[in-house]
Amino acid sequence: MSGGSQTNLPWVEKYRPKELEELVAHEDILSTIRRFIQEDRLPHLLLYGPPGTGKTSTILACARQMYSQKELNSMVLELNASDDRGIGIVRGQILSFASTKTIFKSGFKLVILDEADAMTNDAQNALRRVIEKFTENTRFCLICNYLSKIIPALQSRCTRFRFAPLSSKQMLPRLEHVVQCEGVKVTEDGKKALLDLAQGDMRKVLNILQSTAMAFEEVNENTVYMCVGHPLKSDIADIVDWLLNHDFVNTYTHVSDLKVTKGLALEDILTQVHLYVHRIEFPVQVKLQLLEKLADIEYRLASGTSEKIQLSSLISAFQVARDLVTQAT
Repeated sequence: MSGGSQTNLPWVEKYRPKELEELVAHEDILSTIRRFIQEDRLPHLLLYGPPGTGKTSTILACARQMYSQKELNSMVLELNASDDRGIGIVRGQILSFASTKTIFKSGFKLVILDEADAMTNDAQNALRRVIEKFTENTRFCLICNYLSKIIPALQSRCTRFRFAPLSSKQMLPRLEHVVQCEGVKVTEDGKKALLDLAQGDMRKVLNILQSTAMAFEEVNENTVYMCVGHPLKSDIADIVDWLLNHDFVNTYTHVSDLKVTKGLALEDILTQVHLYVHRIEFPVQVKLQLLEKLADIEYRLASGTSEKIQLSSLISAFQVARDLVTQAT
């Protein structure tokens, strides 16, 4: 699948699945779509879900299965969010493509609208009529991340498939395949770190793998975290230790110094500390109060407030939790 001539390609594109059999997950969706293709009864499709879960790869693999290499250009129209897709394009390019029949090829044409949630409401409304009018010789496939941004009238005209985030078990074989093809030196904890950071996004796994492999000789947990600027587990353990056992001034100084030295964002620290909180044996009432405080701090950080003040708030929340534990015992 990889080619020596494609050495300069990003691995995400170099190892993009070309056929339905190469896709690593969503077997139920794939078997349904295969059946549609075999029986020549493909409906209009709406594929939605988080990034990097195989939506675009699935429909492109379907197109390759339905049409020969020569026919692809004449039978498939692919438009992305980067293309202008206002009402003018729907009434112009899409309408003219959908309305013309092919003389030498039986079957239907395929219009793929990637990132369809970026289309304006006017364009989506104009598309309703085009989809209905030319169903006889054209099938539409809309791809988006957020289903709520697609108008209900379009949703009802399509068969919807949700692409859930991939599990580590599904991503691991593909990751190992790329590692083997590229001859990258990867440790087991490195693989785990890649899969943890990706959160079900296959594209993210390969992007982080490639950047880490280019920056370091070995892809291990530390190099992966360093490459993406994510806090190391040892750093988080230190921070939690300071929060639980040191006074306010000491903790503030230590965490601030660590943030500057390692270039860490408070938001990332907060996310990791939150995981530790669940494992600390606080009384239930104290734990609830602390988690609520962490949620408030995250919300305020997302609103663009000062990291210094929110760091103080984080330390204060732990100080209050410690005092409550002392009182309870």
